[in-house]
Amino acid sequence: MNTFKKISLIILIAFYILAGGNHFLNPAFYYAVMPHNLLYPEAVNIVAGIVEIALGLLLISTQTRYWAAWGIILMLVAFLTVHVGMIFKAPFKVEGLTVTPLFAWLRLAAQFLLIAWVYRHTNDKQKLV
Repeated sequence: MNTFKKISLIILIAFYILAGGNHFLNPAFYYAVMPHNLLYPEAVNIVAGIVEIALGLLLISTQTRYWAAWGIILMLVAFLTVHVGMIFKAPFKVEGLTVTPLFAWLRLAAQFLLIAWVYRHTNDKQKLV
């Protein structure tokens, strides 16, 4: 694995571990963007945080990286409904920040960039170190 791809993978691992942890540190943000008809938003937030942390950690090992990357891709696809919902809900406030329609569209587009980024690591067979 070349240096750029290693750095990319390390950033991806850190991103998902930190993003998962943020579900516990800042749950109000996630509740604000969840669909209002979603049952048990607290449980969904906890499970999402645990899954993001676990998948981030599973990206470290070459033995689990393939499945972790595909798990993240599936999670990102599942969360597309939340991002589409944000477009229809915008403008709205989340913890003092205004989510504009433009921001909601950019966030949706970012999901596809994240999917492509993770996909690049589905076939990495080399160890990080």
